[in-house]
Amino acid sequence: MLRLLTVSPGAVLGWLALSVVGLVFIIIFIRCIVIVSQAHVVMIQRLGKYHKTLAAGFHIIAPFIDARVARISLKEKVADFPPQPVITKDNVTMQIDTVVYFAITDPKLYLYGAESPMNAIENLTATTLRNLIGDLELDQTLTSRDTINQQMRAILDDATDSWGIKVNRVELKNILPPREIQEAMEKQMRAERQKREAILTADGQKQAAILAAEGEKEAAVLRSEARKIAIIAEAEGHAEAVLRAAEAQAKGIEMINKAHPDSAYLTLKGFDALEKVADGKATKIIIPSEIQNISGLLASLKETLSDVKVEDEKKK
Repeated sequence: MLRLLTVSPGAVLGWLALSVVGLVFIIIFIRCIVIVSQAHVVMIQRLGKYHKTLAAGFHIIAPFIDARVARISLKEKVADFPPQPVITKDNVTMQIDTVVYFAITDPKLYLYGAESPMNAIENLTATTLRNLIGDLELDQTLTSRDTINQQMRAILDDATDSWGIKVNRVELKNILPPREIQEAMEKQMRAERQKREAILTADGQKQAAILAAEGEKEAAVLRSEARKIAIIAEAEGHAEAVLRAAEAQAKGIEMINKAHPDSAYLTLKGFDALEKVADGKATKIIIPSEIQNISGLLASLKETLSDVKVEDEKKK
Protein backbone atom coordinates (compact mmCIF):
# COMPACT_ATOMS: atom_id res chain seq x y z
CA MET A 1 0.00 0.00 0.00
CA LEU A 2 1.29 3.45 -0.90
CA ARG A 3 1.36 6.01 1.83
CA LEU A 4 0.43 9.54 0.77
CA LEU A 5 2.59 12.33 2.17
CA THR A 6 0.64 15.19 3.53
CA VAL A 7 2.06 18.70 4.27
CA SER A 8 0.38 20.94 6.70
CA PRO A 9 -0.56 24.51 5.69
CA GLY A 10 1.68 25.89 8.42
CA ALA A 11 4.78 24.26 6.92
CA VAL A 12 3.97 25.69 3.48
CA LEU A 13 3.63 29.15 4.87
CA GLY A 14 6.88 28.72 6.74
CA TRP A 15 8.77 27.71 3.59
CA LEU A 16 7.19 30.53 1.67
CA ALA A 17 8.19 33.11 4.28
CA LEU A 18 11.71 31.73 4.39
CA SER A 19 12.00 32.02 0.61
CA VAL A 20 10.77 35.59 0.64
CA VAL A 21 13.24 36.52 3.36
CA GLY A 22 16.07 34.89 1.45
CA LEU A 23 15.09 36.69 -1.74
CA VAL A 24 14.95 40.03 0.06
CA PHE A 25 18.34 39.34 1.63
CA ILE A 26 19.82 38.56 -1.80
CA ILE A 27 18.35 41.75 -3.26
CA ILE A 28 19.70 43.84 -0.40
CA PHE A 29 23.12 42.23 -0.75
CA ILE A 30 23.17 42.93 -4.47
CA ARG A 31 22.16 46.53 -3.81
CA CYS A 32 25.11 46.85 -1.44
CA ILE A 33 27.59 45.84 -4.15
CA VAL A 34 29.07 48.77 -6.07
CA ILE A 35 31.36 48.27 -9.08
CA VAL A 36 33.04 51.43 -10.29
CA SER A 37 34.54 51.51 -13.80
CA GLN A 38 37.88 53.08 -14.72
CA ALA A 39 38.13 56.93 -14.79
CA HIS A 40 34.91 57.21 -12.78
CA VAL A 41 34.00 57.70 -9.12
CA VAL A 42 30.81 57.12 -7.15
CA MET A 43 29.72 59.51 -4.41
CA ILE A 44 28.28 57.89 -1.26
CA GLN A 45 26.10 59.59 1.32
CA ARG A 46 25.31 58.11 4.72
CA LEU A 47 22.07 59.24 6.24
CA GLY A 48 21.98 62.26 3.93
CA LYS A 49 25.54 63.36 4.60
CA TYR A 50 28.62 62.95 2.43
CA HIS A 51 30.41 59.80 3.50
CA LYS A 52 33.09 58.85 0.94
CA THR A 53 34.13 58.66 -2.69
CA LEU A 54 34.44 55.24 -4.24
CA ALA A 55 37.27 54.87 -6.78
CA ALA A 56 37.45 52.33 -9.58
CA GLY A 57 36.95 48.72 -8.42
CA PHE A 58 34.67 46.53 -6.31
CA HIS A 59 32.99 47.98 -3.18
CA ILE A 60 30.33 47.03 -0.66
CA ILE A 61 28.30 49.70 1.11
CA ALA A 62 26.12 49.48 4.19
CA PRO A 63 22.49 48.77 3.41
CA PHE A 64 19.75 51.29 4.17
CA ILE A 65 22.11 53.91 5.59
CA ASP A 66 24.47 54.37 2.59
CA ALA A 67 23.20 55.69 -0.72
CA ARG A 68 24.81 56.31 -4.10
CA VAL A 69 24.08 59.90 -5.06
CA ALA A 70 26.19 60.45 -8.20
CA ARG A 71 28.53 58.75 -10.66
CA ILE A 72 31.10 61.26 -11.94
CA SER A 73 33.50 60.88 -14.86
CA LEU A 74 37.08 62.09 -14.38
CA LYS A 75 37.80 62.27 -18.10
CA GLU A 76 38.53 65.59 -19.78
CA LYS A 77 35.36 67.16 -21.11
CA VAL A 78 34.68 69.61 -23.90
CA ALA A 79 32.02 72.28 -23.57
CA ASP A 80 31.08 74.01 -26.83
CA PHE A 81 29.11 77.12 -25.92
CA PRO A 82 26.90 78.91 -28.46
CA PRO A 83 27.97 82.29 -29.94
CA GLN A 84 27.79 85.25 -27.58
CA PRO A 85 27.31 88.89 -28.67
CA VAL A 86 30.26 91.02 -27.55
CA ILE A 87 31.11 94.68 -28.15
CA THR A 88 34.66 95.84 -28.85
CA LYS A 89 36.28 99.03 -27.63
CA ASP A 90 35.48 100.77 -30.93
CA ASN A 91 31.76 99.80 -30.63
CA VAL A 92 31.68 96.90 -33.08
CA THR A 93 29.31 94.07 -32.15
CA MET A 94 30.58 90.58 -32.94
CA GLN A 95 29.44 87.02 -32.37
CA ILE A 96 32.05 84.83 -30.68
CA ASP A 97 31.64 81.21 -29.65
CA THR A 98 34.07 79.51 -27.30
CA VAL A 99 35.20 75.97 -26.55
CA VAL A 100 36.32 75.09 -23.01
CA TYR A 101 38.35 71.96 -22.18
CA PHE A 102 38.11 71.00 -18.50
CA ALA A 103 38.35 68.05 -16.13
CA ILE A 104 36.92 67.31 -12.68
CA THR A 105 39.74 67.09 -10.14
CA ASP A 106 37.71 67.06 -6.91
CA PRO A 107 34.39 65.18 -7.20
CA LYS A 108 33.24 66.31 -3.76
CA LEU A 109 33.61 70.02 -4.60
CA TYR A 110 32.07 69.41 -8.02
CA LEU A 111 29.02 67.77 -6.42
CA TYR A 112 28.55 70.19 -3.53
CA GLY A 113 30.34 73.37 -4.71
CA ALA A 114 27.85 74.69 -7.26
CA GLU A 115 24.21 74.00 -8.01
CA SER A 116 24.83 73.64 -11.75
CA PRO A 117 28.55 73.69 -12.59
CA MET A 118 28.12 73.59 -16.38
CA ASN A 119 25.67 76.47 -16.37
CA ALA A 120 28.04 78.39 -14.08
CA ILE A 121 30.99 77.79 -16.44
CA GLU A 122 28.97 78.93 -19.46
CA ASN A 123 27.88 82.18 -17.80
CA LEU A 124 31.38 82.82 -16.44
CA THR A 125 32.85 82.26 -19.91
CA ALA A 126 30.40 84.72 -21.49
CA THR A 127 31.03 87.47 -18.93
CA THR A 128 34.81 87.01 -19.02
CA LEU A 129 34.79 87.16 -22.82
CA ARG A 130 32.78 90.39 -22.80
CA ASN A 131 35.17 91.99 -20.32
CA LEU A 132 38.28 91.06 -22.33
CA ILE A 133 36.87 92.03 -25.74
CA GLY A 134 35.57 95.31 -24.33
CA ASP A 135 39.17 96.43 -23.77
CA LEU A 136 40.27 95.62 -27.34
CA GLU A 137 39.57 97.18 -30.70
CA LEU A 138 38.38 95.19 -33.70
CA ASP A 139 41.80 94.69 -35.27
CA GLN A 140 43.31 93.69 -31.92
CA THR A 141 40.51 91.19 -31.36
CA LEU A 142 41.14 89.51 -34.70
CA THR A 143 44.90 89.31 -34.19
CA SER A 144 45.07 88.49 -30.45
CA ARG A 145 43.38 85.11 -30.23
CA ASP A 146 46.23 83.48 -28.34
CA THR A 147 46.36 86.30 -25.78
CA ILE A 148 42.58 86.17 -25.25
CA ASN A 149 42.67 82.37 -24.91
CA GLN A 150 45.40 82.48 -22.27
CA GLN A 151 43.71 85.24 -20.27
CA MET A 152 40.35 83.46 -20.31
CA ARG A 153 41.92 80.15 -19.27
CA ALA A 154 43.67 81.79 -16.32
CA ILE A 155 40.49 83.56 -15.16
CA LEU A 156 38.22 80.51 -15.55
CA ASP A 157 40.72 78.16 -13.92
CA ASP A 158 41.04 80.43 -10.90
CA ALA A 159 37.26 80.83 -10.58
CA THR A 160 36.45 77.12 -10.92
CA ASP A 161 38.93 75.89 -8.32
CA SER A 162 36.21 76.10 -5.66
CA TRP A 163 34.02 73.85 -7.85
CA GLY A 164 36.61 71.09 -8.16
CA ILE A 165 37.14 71.84 -11.88
CA LYS A 166 40.44 72.30 -13.69
CA VAL A 167 40.21 74.36 -16.91
CA ASN A 168 42.94 73.10 -19.23
CA ARG A 169 42.33 75.21 -22.32
CA VAL A 170 39.99 77.81 -23.78
CA GLU A 171 39.68 78.45 -27.53
CA LEU A 172 37.82 81.09 -29.49
CA LYS A 173 36.15 78.94 -32.11
CA ASN A 174 34.70 81.62 -34.41
CA ILE A 175 34.81 85.40 -34.52
CA LEU A 176 32.03 86.78 -36.72
CA PRO A 177 32.00 90.57 -37.23
CA PRO A 178 29.03 92.28 -38.95
CA ARG A 179 28.62 91.85 -42.71
CA GLU A 180 29.59 95.43 -43.54
CA ILE A 181 32.74 95.09 -41.45
CA GLN A 182 33.62 91.89 -43.30
CA GLU A 183 33.18 93.62 -46.66
CA ALA A 184 35.36 96.53 -45.55
CA MET A 185 38.03 94.11 -44.33
CA GLU A 186 37.93 92.22 -47.64
CA LYS A 187 38.39 95.49 -49.56
CA GLN A 188 41.29 96.42 -47.30
CA MET A 189 42.88 93.03 -47.84
CA ARG A 190 42.52 93.35 -51.61
CA ALA A 191 44.10 96.81 -51.48
CA GLU A 192 46.97 95.47 -49.39
CA ARG A 193 47.54 92.60 -51.83
CA GLN A 194 47.52 95.00 -54.80
CA LYS A 195 49.95 97.27 -52.96
CA ARG A 196 52.32 94.39 -52.24
CA GLU A 197 52.04 93.26 -55.87
CA ALA A 198 52.91 96.77 -57.13
CA ILE A 199 55.86 96.99 -54.74
CA LEU A 200 57.17 93.59 -55.81
CA THR A 201 56.77 94.51 -59.48
CA ALA A 202 58.62 97.80 -58.99
CA ASP A 203 61.39 96.05 -57.05
CA GLY A 204 61.70 93.48 -59.82
CA GLN A 205 61.95 96.14 -62.51
CA LYS A 206 64.50 98.04 -60.43
CA GLN A 207 66.63 94.94 -59.93
CA ALA A 208 66.38 94.13 -63.65
CA ALA A 209 67.48 97.67 -64.60
CA ILE A 210 70.37 97.53 -62.12
CA LEU A 211 71.51 94.17 -63.45
CA ALA A 212 71.25 95.38 -67.05
CA ALA A 213 73.27 98.51 -66.23
CA GLU A 214 75.89 96.47 -64.41
CA GLY A 215 76.09 94.09 -67.36
CA GLU A 216 76.50 96.98 -69.83
CA LYS A 217 79.17 98.50 -67.58
CA GLU A 218 81.11 95.25 -67.41
CA ALA A 219 80.78 94.82 -71.19
CA ALA A 220 82.07 98.37 -71.79
CA VAL A 221 85.00 97.74 -69.45
CA LEU A 222 85.80 94.49 -71.23
CA ARG A 223 85.58 96.17 -74.65
CA SER A 224 87.87 98.97 -73.43
CA GLU A 225 90.33 96.44 -72.06
CA ALA A 226 90.25 94.57 -75.37
CA ARG A 227 90.91 97.77 -77.37
CA LYS A 228 93.72 98.67 -75.00
CA ILE A 229 95.32 95.27 -75.39
CA ALA A 230 94.93 95.45 -79.20
CA ILE A 231 96.49 98.93 -79.37
CA ILE A 232 99.37 97.86 -77.14
CA ALA A 233 99.91 94.74 -79.23
CA GLU A 234 99.82 96.77 -82.44
CA ALA A 235 102.24 99.36 -81.04
CA GLU A 236 104.56 96.64 -79.84
CA GLY A 237 104.39 95.00 -83.27
CA HIS A 238 105.12 98.27 -85.05
CA ALA A 239 108.00 99.00 -82.69
CA GLU A 240 109.32 95.51 -83.26
CA ALA A 241 109.07 96.00 -87.04
CA VAL A 242 110.84 99.37 -86.89
CA LEU A 243 113.51 97.84 -84.68
CA ARG A 244 113.98 94.91 -87.04
CA ALA A 245 114.14 97.28 -90.04
CA ALA A 246 116.68 99.47 -88.28
CA GLU A 247 118.73 96.44 -87.33
CA ALA A 248 118.62 95.18 -90.91
CA GLN A 249 119.63 98.59 -92.25
CA ALA A 250 122.43 98.86 -89.73
CA LYS A 251 123.62 95.38 -90.63
CA GLY A 252 123.51 96.31 -94.33
CA ILE A 253 125.52 99.46 -93.74
CA GLU A 254 127.98 97.47 -91.69
CA MET A 255 128.37 94.93 -94.47
CA ILE A 256 128.83 97.73 -97.03
CA ASN A 257 131.48 99.31 -94.86
CA LYS A 258 133.27 96.00 -94.53
CA ALA A 259 133.18 95.60 -98.32
CA HIS A 260 134.93 99.02 -98.81
CA PRO A 261 132.75 100.25 -101.74
CA ASP A 262 134.39 102.40 -104.45
CA SER A 263 133.15 105.67 -105.88
CA ALA A 264 131.24 103.97 -108.68
CA TYR A 265 129.01 102.07 -106.25
CA LEU A 266 128.36 105.22 -104.28
CA THR A 267 127.49 107.05 -107.51
CA LEU A 268 124.97 104.37 -108.42
CA LYS A 269 123.41 104.64 -104.99
CA GLY A 270 123.19 108.37 -105.48
CA PHE A 271 121.29 107.82 -108.72
CA ASP A 272 118.91 105.50 -106.94
CA ALA A 273 118.30 108.16 -104.29
CA LEU A 274 117.81 110.79 -107.00
CA GLU A 275 115.27 108.54 -108.74
CA LYS A 276 113.26 108.17 -105.55
CA VAL A 277 113.34 111.92 -104.94
CA ALA A 278 112.15 112.67 -108.47
CA ASP A 279 109.28 110.17 -108.47
CA GLY A 280 106.81 113.03 -108.96
CA LYS A 281 105.36 113.09 -105.46
CA ALA A 282 107.55 115.90 -104.13
CA THR A 283 106.95 119.55 -105.12
CA LYS A 284 110.54 120.55 -104.49
CA ILE A 285 113.73 118.71 -105.46
CA ILE A 286 117.00 119.52 -103.83
CA ILE A 287 120.01 118.33 -105.89
CA PRO A 288 123.25 117.91 -104.01
CA SER A 289 126.11 120.12 -105.14
CA GLU A 290 128.26 117.05 -105.87
CA ILE A 291 126.10 116.12 -108.85
CA GLN A 292 125.55 119.61 -110.31
CA ASN A 293 128.44 119.07 -112.64
CA ILE A 294 126.70 117.08 -115.36
CA SER A 295 129.81 116.42 -117.31
CA GLY A 296 131.59 114.99 -114.38
CA LEU A 297 128.63 112.83 -113.64
CA LEU A 298 128.49 111.45 -117.15
CA ALA A 299 132.19 110.74 -117.17
CA SER A 300 131.93 108.87 -113.96
CA LEU A 301 129.02 106.94 -115.32
CA LYS A 302 130.96 106.01 -118.45
CA GLU A 303 133.92 104.76 -116.48
CA THR A 304 131.64 102.74 -114.26
CA LEU A 305 129.95 101.08 -117.18
CA SER A 306 133.33 100.29 -118.75
CA ASP A 307 134.55 98.69 -115.58
CA VAL A 308 131.39 96.62 -115.33
CA LYS A 309 131.80 95.46 -118.95
CA VAL A 310 135.45 94.47 -118.39
CA GLU A 311 134.50 92.46 -115.31
CA ASP A 312 131.80 90.69 -117.24
CA GLU A 313 134.22 89.72 -119.98
CA LYS A 314 136.67 88.39 -117.42
CA LYS A 315 134.03 86.22 -115.89
CA LYS A 316 133.16 84.80 -119.25
